[in-house]
Amino acid sequence: MALPSPFTLPHSQFNEFLFALIGQEGNGMPLSVISALARLEVDPWQEAARLADLPKELATAALDRLIRRLPAGGWDQAETPAIVARLIELLPRRAGAARAEAAPSGSGRKAGPPTIVWLVVGALGAAALFGALAHGAQRWDGPGVATTLIDAPRSQAQP
Repeated sequence: MALPSPFTLPHSQFNEFLFALIGQEGNGMPLSVISALARLEVDPWQEAARLADLPKELATAALDRLIRRLPAGGWDQAETPAIVARLIELLPRRAGAARAEAAPSGSGRKAGPPTIVWLVVGALGAAALFGALAHGAQRWDGPGVATTLIDAPRSQAQP
């Protein structure tokens, strides 16, 4: 009898990576990537997707840091770079990661049009806010009664 779909593990493009063995734990039990990430309170599928989107060097460094956060296992810490290299090869490469690896390092990428548009909108919004504050924005308490929100110097003359 097959389990109903809510109880089956969905097939994912990351399964080969997630179910790969990191090594043996100190007690001799096998430790998989999915188990290690869950122990570190990291969502395994989200982390696998994040690593797949990164250039290979950055993904390698990120996974190395995660594995080094694990309690001492049955492997030597000197083996960690080899373990990480083997695991990174199991990740599917995404189009974004391939483009980032193909781009020459240090290339002065220009901000795309959406970035420039948001910068201009932000600058205009800040200018409008500053203008409203500088000109003594008023609040209406009732019909025909305006109250200045900015304290103006009051004359000290007494009759």
